[in-house]
Amino acid sequence: MSIFKGSGVALVTPFKDGRIDYDALERLIEWHIQSGTDAIISCGTTGEASTLSSVEKLSLVEFTVAKAAGRVPVIAGAGSNDTAASMYLAKEFQYAGADGLLVVTPYYNKATQQGLIRHYNMIADYTDLPIILYSVKSRTGVNILPETVKELSKHPNICAIKEASGDISQICQIAALTSGDDFDIYSGNDDQTIPIMSIGGIGCISTAANVIPADYHQMTTDFLKGRCKAALKLQLKMIPLIQALFSEVNPIPVKAALNMMGYIEKEYRLPMCEPENATLYLLYDTLSKYGVPIK
Repeated sequence: MSIFKGSGVALVTPFKDGRIDYDALERLIEWHIQSGTDAIISCGTTGEASTLSSVEKLSLVEFTVAKAAGRVPVIAGAGSNDTAASMYLAKEFQYAGADGLLVVTPYYNKATQQGLIRHYNMIADYTDLPIILYSVKSRTGVNILPETVKELSKHPNICAIKEASGDISQICQIAALTSGDDFDIYSGNDDQTIPIMSIGGIGCISTAANVIPADYHQMTTDFLKGRCKAALKLQLKMIPLIQALFSEVNPIPVKAALNMMGYIEKEYRLPMCEPENATLYLLYDTLSKYGVPIK
């Protein structure tokens, strides 16, 4: 059974004076639910999980689960380059009430494919929660090969993959190898949501959905309901905005955009820092042209 279908937002983590801004986070959660967002992903790449302590991660997930109050699934990022650390987070997030886990490939270590299989199976054995694999070689230096995905899909707790390799041919091969299995594919690249859904994907885990949640929900819903031309029209409309939101490393531009919209402070955790002025001008211009309200 799928954790969710449609648009999942890889939610930013708002900060104020160096700490998590829970007031801003509550506003974001409520806005997303009212806008139709189908799932909230906490402690992901866009949420700056790599600079959050374990205590902060647990607090963040507990808060998100409480405020979502069962209205949408909450998926917690339990990725680490240390298998034992991921196992610990997986268990803690299960106790916190998360509906699923997103587990990125171990970064820096550059594990072999056999190492990936053992890493993910160890985590999956340690939790009852469904796990979404997360393949994003551009951030971690490690790619999950299609044959590895097929092997991992045999575990009853590994139910899906967030595919952000950018390699459509690879994603097609994953779809072919897991066809007929109880295994889902989510787009991890905002500009490839509809292409990936066209080969069997059931939705996305999106950065850009932080800024235009209603449109992301509408686009994925349109496609799932067979309104493919309407979904494609929205996907193509989004391309300039998506390009602006990735004009610097994620989540620098998306947090600046949310600041322009009045939702959060423009604050980051080092080594993330404020965007260049050129990026701010591009964001302001692109948001205005798209019709996003700016305060």
